[in-house]
Amino acid sequence: MAIRLTEILRIDHPIIQAPMAGVSTPRLAAAVSNSGALGSISVGASNPQAARAMIADTRALTDRSFNVNVFCHRPAISDIQRERQWLGYLAPFFEEFDAEPPSSLREIYQTFSSDSEMLKTLVDERPAVVSFHFGLPPQGHIEALKKAGVFLIATATTVEEGARIKAAGIDAIVAQGLEAGGHRGMFNPELGDPGILTLELVQALKARVDLPVIAAGGIMDGRDISKALALGAEAAQLGTAFVLCPESSANEGYRDRLKTVEPGDTQITAAISGRPARGIINRMHREIGASTAPRLPDYPIAYDAAKALHGVASAKGSDDFAAHWAGQGASRAREMAAADLIEVLVSEMHGNA
Repeated sequence: MAIRLTEILRIDHPIIQAPMAGVSTPRLAAAVSNSGALGSISVGASNPQAARAMIADTRALTDRSFNVNVFCHRPAISDIQRERQWLGYLAPFFEEFDAEPPSSLREIYQTFSSDSEMLKTLVDERPAVVSFHFGLPPQGHIEALKKAGVFLIATATTVEEGARIKAAGIDAIVAQGLEAGGHRGMFNPELGDPGILTLELVQALKARVDLPVIAAGGIMDGRDISKALALGAEAAQLGTAFVLCPESSANEGYRDRLKTVEPGDTQITAAISGRPARGIINRMHREIGASTAPRLPDYPIAYDAAKALHGVASAKGSDDFAAHWAGQGASRAREMAAADLIEVLVSEMHGNA
C-alpha cells in the first residue's frame, strides 16, 4: 500500500487494543492511544447517551486517535415458548442460590443496524475510527460515517465476509481467527463456524481482498505481532493481553481466574449469550452448554438470562457462571499498566525480548 495503516490511523505502533465491551474503559483506551497504539472503547452494550459520555471521557484523557466499536447483529426475534423453556432449563441452577429465574427475558442490546440515535451520536462525535462486529450495518449508516470522515473497520472470520466488507466500502478488516477471545464476529452464526486460524485467515484475506488486514486471535506478545506482520497483516489487535491492565474494568474474580488459567482452559460456547464466544471454561460451558440443552433464545435475549444467573451466583460468592472472555493465549497474559505493556510489546517486536 502507498500509505500504511499506521499513517492513516495516526499511530506509532501497529497495535490495536481490542474494544472489549464490559472490560475496555476510556482510561484503558486513552492509555493505549497515548502510548502510540490505537485504544478502543465499545458502545455496543450502551445507549447513545452513555456512548457520548464514554467518547467524551476518552477525549478528556487523550488527544490521539481511538476506536469506537458497535454491534451489528440481526435484531433478536422473541419466541416466548423457547424463552420459557430456556428459563425452565436454568431453574435448577438458580435454585442452587435460593433464587428463581426471571419471569421473562429482554433484548438487552439494540443493534447498531437499527439504532438511528447511535448513528447520529457517532456522526456528531466523529471519532477517528468506528469498528463493526457481528456483520455490517445498512449501507446508509456506512455512507453517513464515511461522509463524516470516520475510518471504518469490520470483523471477518472468512474470506467471503472479507469480500462483503470490501464491497460495502469499509476501509480495513479485522481477521478474527478461531483463537480469539470473546464473541465470534461471524455474520451468520447459524451457518456454522469455519474455524479458520488467525494467521491462515490473514494470508487468505491478503491474497483475495484488497484491504488492510488486522490480525486478531491468540496474539499476546511482540513475537506474535511480528509473525502476523510478516504474513501480511498491517497491524495486530490484542484483547486478552490487556485484561489484566489496571486500567481495564475486569473485576477481581476475572483477574484471579485469568492469572491461573492454563493452556486449553478456554472454549467456545453459545450458552452464555446466544452467540458463540470464547471464554475460560466454567459451568456455563460444561453444564449449561451441554449437548442436551434446549434450543437457545436469540442473541442477546439469552444473555439476559446468563447475566441474571451470574448475578445471583455472584451475590453468593460464586463465579461459576461468569462470562470470563479470553483467547487461547490467555495463559500468557501479563499484569502491568497499559503503557508499560505497549512498551514491552514494541520491544519484543524488535527482537529485544
